[in-house]
Amino acid sequence: MAKVFSGIQPTGIVHIGNYLGAVKNWVKLQNEHDCIFSIVDLHSLTIPYEPKSLNQRVLDALATNIAAGLDPEKSSIFVQSLVPEHTELSWLLTTITPVGNLERMTQYKEKSEKQGLLAGLLCYPILMAADILLYKAELVPVGEDQLQHLEITRVIARKFNSTFGEYFPEPQPNLTKATRVMALNDPACKMSKSISGSYIALTDSPEEITNKVKRAVTASDVDGKMSPGVANLFTLLEAFAPQDVYQKFMKDFNTGTLKFSELKPALAEAIITELTPIREKRTELLAKPKILEEIVEAGTKRAKKEASENMQEIKELMGLKLHF
Repeated sequence: MAKVFSGIQPTGIVHIGNYLGAVKNWVKLQNEHDCIFSIVDLHSLTIPYEPKSLNQRVLDALATNIAAGLDPEKSSIFVQSLVPEHTELSWLLTTITPVGNLERMTQYKEKSEKQGLLAGLLCYPILMAADILLYKAELVPVGEDQLQHLEITRVIARKFNSTFGEYFPEPQPNLTKATRVMALNDPACKMSKSISGSYIALTDSPEEITNKVKRAVTASDVDGKMSPGVANLFTLLEAFAPQDVYQKFMKDFNTGTLKFSELKPALAEAIITELTPIREKRTELLAKPKILEEIVEAGTKRAKKEASENMQEIKELMGLKLHF
């Protein structure tokens, strides 16, 4: 049974791209492996935010992910900032991480153009590495956009092992089939909560889902090949609809008889069917914050125990444990 670690930022909105690329995969993995999942609130501080709303965003993320199927009886679920060993290990790993590796990160280049040259953005991958390595995770469920960050984690693990002795496993990525869900209104871009009209949130009503799918860009297919917009709809259809429904519309596409007036309602219905129980369960959990508090307390207790034990070993390897 492999050790799995993954985290999700408390952004306030969990959309179907997050759900298919992360959460749905987490639910599957918790039945097969030893899983630790974290609401990574420290990572969320690298983008502008309103301090007064951060606590509610953390609660929203917890409620949404548990409603989507994360089971506290099967997985440890905790909030990153409640386990200080994450930041302690992040600093220790910073001392052995070449700046050049960080400056080459695609996300750093993109975000620094908008937010400026902030050390938090530069060192984001090191904190992510600390999150993973602190628990000696072997598998990390990630989307394609995080593969570069995971590779830095592997580089840091190798550097630590060669410098201080073999300790960290090199974590491997676990990709889902729908790894890259594109924006409904611009299929050349990844679905994002920062782009209005691009996403379907797990909290959207059936009416909102239907309208968003109805307005989804399709464009024209060229030489029998799917346009990016149509391909994105089929990605979602395969992820949410029964296999026979997906095959029916794929056959229609291949035979040139596909009608969007049929495809879009079928896709919307499939998404609504899967998301409605999640939305209802989330509402129930947010109405009972005591339940969320108990889940976090239990998950934090387990995470802190393991993190503390591993940090003692790490510090001893680095010469930081005093012997008198």
